[in-house]
Formats: sequence, C-alpha cells, structure tokens
Amino acid sequence: MKNVLVTGADGFIGSHLVELLVREGYTVRALAQYNSFNYWGWLEDVDCRGAIEVVCGDIRDPHFCNTLMKGVDTVFHLAALIAIPYSYVAPTSYVDTNITGTLNICQAAQDNGVRRVIHTSTSEVYGTARYVPIDEAHPLQPQSPYSASKIGADAIAMSFHNAFGLPVTVARPFNTYGPRQSARAVIPTIITQIANGQRQIQLGDMTPTRDFNYVADTCRGFLELARCEAAVGEIVNIGSNFEISVGDTLALIRELMGSDVEFLTDEQRLRPEKSEVFRLWCDNSKIERLTGFKPALTIREGLQRTIDWFQRPENLARYKADIYNV
Repeated sequence: MKNVLVTGADGFIGSHLVELLVREGYTVRALAQYNSFNYWGWLEDVDCRGAIEVVCGDIRDPHFCNTLMKGVDTVFHLAALIAIPYSYVAPTSYVDTNITGTLNICQAAQDNGVRRVIHTSTSEVYGTARYVPIDEAHPLQPQSPYSASKIGADAIAMSFHNAFGLPVTVARPFNTYGPRQSARAVIPTIITQIANGQRQIQLGDMTPTRDFNYVADTCRGFLELARCEAAVGEIVNIGSNFEISVGDTLALIRELMGSDVEFLTDEQRLRPEKSEVFRLWCDNSKIERLTGFKPALTIREGLQRTIDWFQRPENLARYKADIYNV
C-alpha cells in the first residue's frame, strides 16, 4: 500500500505526517485547500516538497474527491475545521467540512477500491471525562458544535465500514502539539508571547487537564494503525496515558524558557460553561495492544523541541502573538 493520500496535508499534523510517510518510502499525494494564491500552507516548509504530489481542492465537493482518489491505496483523512471557538459562530461550516467532507472522502474511497482509510477523530468527542483514563468505550458528549461535527464524521466513516465493507480505522488522537501548530492553541500562544517579550499573558481557564502528545508521536500512531490489519473496523485512541493541567503545562513552558511571565484570565477566552471539557486523559492500551505503539517523548522533551522551533526568528515571525486567534 505504497500510494497514499493525505487530506489536510497543508495543516499542522498533516504536514508532519507527509514528512514521515516520505521518509518511510511511501508515494504521497498531499491535498491542500484550494486558494487563488496557490499557497500550500505548511507544505511550503516541508523538507520533502520536491518528492510529493500536491493537489489543491476542497473535500466538500464529491466530484473533486472522486478524482483525487484515483490510484490511491491508503487514505489518511485529516482535513477538517478544528477551532472550537469558531464553531460557536460558524457551525454550518463545520457540518459541511467535517461531516459532508468525510462522506465525500469515504464515498470516493469506496468507489475507487481504496484498501485502507484512516479517518481522524478527536478526543473532544468524549467531552469531560466521566471516568479516567478514557478508553474507546467512553460515552460521546457533544459539548461544542466542533465536537458534534466530529462525532457525526466518525459515524459516517464507521457506517461505510459496516454497510459497505470499506476498510476504515478511526484514529482518535488526544491533544497534539509541536512545531507549526496554530497560535489558537494554548501551547503556541504561550511560547510565542513569551518569545516576544510579553510580561503578562491573557488566557482562558487553566484548570482543565489534557493528555498532550508531541506531533511526531501522533503521526507515528497514524502510521502504525495503517499498517495494522487488526485495526480495520476499530476506533483507536492515540495518547500518552499521562494527564497534566493546562496551568501546570504553562508553568513548565515558563520554566523551560526561563521566564517570569504572569498569567491572567481573559473572559473572552473562556468557553461557555457547559461547553468546556474539563478533563481528558487517554487510555492508550488498545493501540499498544494492536500495534505495540508507545509515545517516544515525554512532555518536557516535546515542549523543549517545540520551544526551540518557535524561538527561531524565521518561525516566530509567522505568528501574530498580539492577536487572539479564534
């Protein structure tokens, strides 16, 4: 299964996955969202740009998806709208891209005889943990329009396996961080503001806990699932089985950067009360049992690599640290 398609390849995780697949010897077709500037997002920066086929388009169009899928053995479907705050003001966009887009990808994969589909879910579908660590049997709780759209997308993908025999695996990564992540996420927000000399940083709620995973580990989890026949028809968490609060994560970043910055709560950054996911902690025993996968980096090691990347002037210049990204 050497001919692979990565949707959302121009994004944070997608661009790292493209690099990993090329290193592993795969022939990669990379989908970037169509725009009139012919801009390929983070694919502009990958070290293998000359070794991949970049296609621009939109997964919301079924005819395009059918053409995109020609000659493909394996699909890593990452294309999605993911910003939770923006889903409060533009929920229809999330339904169109995440649910209908996934339908189009699955239909095109079915029509073209694709041999494996790795569909990307998110730990947000679990909502605030009812028990920890969270395994794949945990109830689904749509606490934001974003998480609701991903629950719908996961259901569409699994329906194609159950109804038509499409060889689907739903990969459910917990919170991923690392180089190239959007500044709307908390870790890049902190790093970029400290690196720009801010003395006080405005934040949302710092009490929730997360299971943070370095992007290289998340991508390796995707690849291990694609190589695992026993994962077909399964929903599988990708995480570290380690829980840390947002506040403690920020304190660790402050320590690693040698900063004495002060963290303040900004009301506009708080989620609606019933929408906040207060606890996420991954039970990763299923992926370990199926594939032997374990994360390679501790959070301290991953944060240091992330800090090192963001502190390079050419990378820091890409981020508008003084603007709150929705």
